[in-house]
Amino acid sequence: MSSGQKSPPLSVGLTGGIASGKSIVADMFNDLGVTIIDTDVIARDIVEPGQPALAEIREHFGADVVGADGCFDRKALRGIVFAREDQRRILESILHPRIRQETVSQVAAASGPYHIVVVPLLVESPIRSDMDRILLVDCSEETQLTRLLERDTESVEQARRMIDAQSSRDERLAIADDIIENDGDIAVTRDQVGGLHSRYLALAENRAAMHD
Repeated sequence: MSSGQKSPPLSVGLTGGIASGKSIVADMFNDLGVTIIDTDVIARDIVEPGQPALAEIREHFGADVVGADGCFDRKALRGIVFAREDQRRILESILHPRIRQETVSQVAAASGPYHIVVVPLLVESPIRSDMDRILLVDCSEETQLTRLLERDTESVEQARRMIDAQSSRDERLAIADDIIENDGDIAVTRDQVGGLHSRYLALAENRAAMHD
């Protein structure tokens, strides 16, 4: 890059298994002034009433996955897609291209020396290739199971299916540049976030200096 051109901000992909604490960690970075681009939020936005993705989901999965108010019934669809992998893949084929398109748009508009893109399924996502670093929020499967059962999961069997439907813990660890351990005390997690915030600012500064 020639002198005078501004270097792009650092893109950090934040991932982790279901119920690992990705949202908590993202909120901590947000509290530090970091721009957060959350693909789960994007995924919810694109299935709002009137959106093409919702119409396509209803056409494939039936009227039962849309409530009387016209809103997407996630609980109804969850029972379908976590029981049958082929149905989950169909849902992903409807959602993922739209999610990536909106993610790319939000990344281009992001300000600050670095930003974080929250992608739960980053191991298998094409968004992974757009990231400069990958940050994994990690915890044990036992912790995941406990947290899922404390949420709206109906049974241990359903919780295990949800965990098994994602990439394995080993696969997530294999792609991670940085890891936050989130099995215990929230203060420990916050300290790890603070340390990585300083590191990412330094990396962004170094990259900017290289392009001066």
